[in-house]
Amino acid sequence: MATLFRRLTSTPFLRAQLQTLTRVGQTFFFIHLFWEHFYCVGAATGASMLPTINIAGDWIVISKLYSRGRGVGVGDMVSYVRPVDGPGVHVSKRIIGMPGDWVVVDPEKGDEVIKVSVGRVPPGHCWTTGDNLPFSNDSRHYGPVPLALVRGKVIARFKPMPKFFENGLKDVEN
Repeated sequence: MATLFRRLTSTPFLRAQLQTLTRVGQTFFFIHLFWEHFYCVGAATGASMLPTINIAGDWIVISKLYSRGRGVGVGDMVSYVRPVDGPGVHVSKRIIGMPGDWVVVDPEKGDEVIKVSVGRVPPGHCWTTGDNLPFSNDSRHYGPVPLALVRGKVIARFKPMPKFFENGLKDVEN
């Protein structure tokens, strides 16, 4: 085996081919590592996040540094695996409740009286809703989302008009 390797690397043409193949492999490895563990890009569709994200044509950037709910908070927009559909369906929604928070589960209007049911977000979960409530299938329908299903935080829209998202909620100062 060692003699075969010596014979392949002794010929300049074969050595160049081997170096090129090594560089291509390293490039693909780096791209895979970057895509799986740091940032990814995806198309966003649906009306649930209007006006923040358009119905079709928007592409979003997801930071996977926030995967499994690390560092996310109320007001952040996250991408996660939808719990009722399995691993292939990813959605983007806004977090409105973290573990221990009390949230309005689903406000209902009936006969001019607003009925409100309140629930507490269990440990290890978050409560998500879309910005466009009438068109959003979210925690109001399938309950709290385990933080382990969070793929990352949506940090920007880069197509058609670039825009970085930031959490608009600020701490109250006395």
